[in-house]
Amino acid sequence: MPIRKVILNQEVDGLGAAGDVVDVKAGYARNLLIPRGWASPWTAGAEKQIEILRKARQVRQIADREAAVELKNKLESTVARIEMKAGKGGRLFGAVTPVLVADALKESTGHEFDRRQVALTGHVKTSGSYVATVRVHDEITANAKFDVIGKA
Repeated sequence: MPIRKVILNQEVDGLGAAGDVVDVKAGYARNLLIPRGWASPWTAGAEKQIEILRKARQVRQIADREAAVELKNKLESTVARIEMKAGKGGRLFGAVTPVLVADALKESTGHEFDRRQVALTGHVKTSGSYVATVRVHDEITANAKFDVIGKA
């Protein structure tokens, strides 16, 4: 199968971050990445676009590694709370999503997180205590604890 070079417009799990040039199968690029706007076809004149995306990514990230380590420590020492409507036995009406976790972490730490920075290990459909992996920096991840409280 032919390989196609694309430029990622945003982070894609398991593939790369915004501004990265990656080789993918042609069908993956044609049917998923390009139509959803996650990637653009690579061309010789696209070097300028790559530089703009890399600069934007650097601005969004925490530039200082020490601040990232401090945020990691803060995340790992606090417990966020998520309240959701639940039925008998603590079973939730709906599921906890990375967006809900990111919002709860924002309330507990005061730092804003994007949903793409938060990774859940599995489906969260019952009340209890859970751990999410949060990417704070390119090389730094934190295990953030959160409690899901079911309310009637």
